[in-house]
Amino acid sequence: MLRGIEKWGWGYLRQRLRMVGVPKPRHLLFCVADHFEPFCRQIDTDGRVGGGLDVDTALQRVLHWCKDYRSTIAGIEDDSGRRPQHTFFYPWDEYDPKVLDAVGLFCRQGFGEVEVHLHHRADTVDGLYERLTQCRETYAREHGLLGRYENGDAGYAFVHGNWALCNSRADGDWCGVSCEVTVLRQTGCYMDCTFPSAPSHTQPRYVNRLYYGGDPPEGKRGHQFLSAVRAGESAPAEGLLMLPGPLGIHKRRHARWRLGLENGEMTAVHPASWERYCCWRRLQVHVAGVPDWLFVKLHTHGLDAASRGGVLGEMTRSFYAQLRDWCHADGMQLHYVTAREMYNVAKAAEAGKAGNPVEWRDMVVGAPP
Repeated sequence: MLRGIEKWGWGYLRQRLRMVGVPKPRHLLFCVADHFEPFCRQIDTDGRVGGGLDVDTALQRVLHWCKDYRSTIAGIEDDSGRRPQHTFFYPWDEYDPKVLDAVGLFCRQGFGEVEVHLHHRADTVDGLYERLTQCRETYAREHGLLGRYENGDAGYAFVHGNWALCNSRADGDWCGVSCEVTVLRQTGCYMDCTFPSAPSHTQPRYVNRLYYGGDPPEGKRGHQFLSAVRAGESAPAEGLLMLPGPLGIHKRRHARWRLGLENGEMTAVHPASWERYCCWRRLQVHVAGVPDWLFVKLHTHGLDAASRGGVLGEMTRSFYAQLRDWCHADGMQLHYVTAREMYNVAKAAEAGKAGNPVEWRDMVVGAPP
């Protein structure tokens, strides 16, 4: 459970000390980042993709999931009258036009947005650049997905498969490109949503704060911390905004072990709950200088059997039905947002905006057409 805590534990303790005396938030922004993998394909050590389900089976999985999700959130709204939003990080290595169109249609009906996910092994800089460029152009031009910059170009948020951003695994597997941040930025990426990855050893030291990451020094693995996202300060030219979910230790009343790992993952055995809400509230992920806006970004593998019960069904519906009341009891308004919208709110906070954060949901990267 706490494997790798020697790497991120000090960062967690420092963050807890920084929170002493910080005012309580008044708005909670809630985002679910789903590593949505319909085909369950495999990637060989040489990088070739193969195996997995056939198209019809994968499509039926997606359609059934969408139907169950509709039932789960039916009648649930935030303080703006908006239903929960789901961000589908759809993997390029599982691309199929028919299946992606089904996900895109579901999003156009008001249930969320699609972003980019990628599993890759033994890759090169040129190979990664080509994959991400082709993915962005295909998702945007052929399917009408992804957000748009002011000049009309498509941009995307990113989740790295197997948590191995910037070749962060000790054995160098599941990536191969240490300067990945640079390639991401060159291909239109505006934000990474990979972390937290604990208890994986790919978990970086930087926890519970929005920050800009960059490529590691030569000969090193894993991205490096450049600067915190802070109100009134400019982003570093070579940085990519990193939006981590909550990471820490929380108390569990109904478990064999009273202390548990809070890593922002939604699964059937670790569903969203009141106890976890209290932990997210305590960890208080926010833009430095703007404590009014609390960022809660969770992640899941929604199509996996182990995660399905944490995203769909009565447990999840019960959580959503109570979340707004919990927020009100803590003096907060609740806002359901996509990953793109959460990025825009973070940039608004950096620019010194205040008040209701939903006013800035489309400030930098506009909605998909």
